[in-house]
Amino acid sequence: MSHVAAILPAAGLGTRMGAETPKQFLDLDGVPIVLYTLRRIASCPLITAIYIATRSDEVPRLEERIRAEKFAQAVRVLRGGDSRQASVAQALREVPDSTEFVLVHDAVRPFVTREQIERMDTVKEVKRASLPEDVALITATVHRERVVLAQTPQVFATKLLKEAFARAEQDGVTASDEAGLVERLGHNVHVVLGSERNIKITRPSDMDLARFYLDLERERLKV
Repeated sequence: MSHVAAILPAAGLGTRMGAETPKQFLDLDGVPIVLYTLRRIASCPLITAIYIATRSDEVPRLEERIRAEKFAQAVRVLRGGDSRQASVAQALREVPDSTEFVLVHDAVRPFVTREQIERMDTVKEVKRASLPEDVALITATVHRERVVLAQTPQVFATKLLKEAFARAEQDGVTASDEAGLVERLGHNVHVVLGSERNIKITRPSDMDLARFYLDLERERLKV
């Protein structure tokens, strides 16, 4: 991928977490989850720019933390919307049309790997859109007898994704993810193998699992 912009929606309230702090700002290994995720995304040289859509009151604090990180890519923090789709739309408006591809990844999926992103780079050679899952390699619409668990990141040609969001706004349609909006246009979405560790942290039990995965990674690094 040349010229790949990453969008991280991070404006959720996290009501299912039952904490005063929004889930994306809960501590994971000494840093907010969103920053942990950002480090993973920024570690991939395929990513040339990063846009984070967060709550307006969190913009200054997150900007300060990001400046201290000194990432190689340009990282912009934007005010998000009232929904995930609205937040992605806000960020997508800032992505230049000259950017070839857009990668969208949930800010609360901190265990995405560089290998997973690079696997999607291989897929884009023959497909215009791809997303990971943790069951099998399939294409097109998923039927009941062949169910998969869709994850992020999801990668799309910039022009295609902007067209999908424009049509959704025009039709007043809300989808659970970007792949759903793209499929509305009649395009196939190619599904690549994901990872069961690429969890989305939404509940207290997910935090327990995240800490368990962190411990496993630390043990692996000791070997």
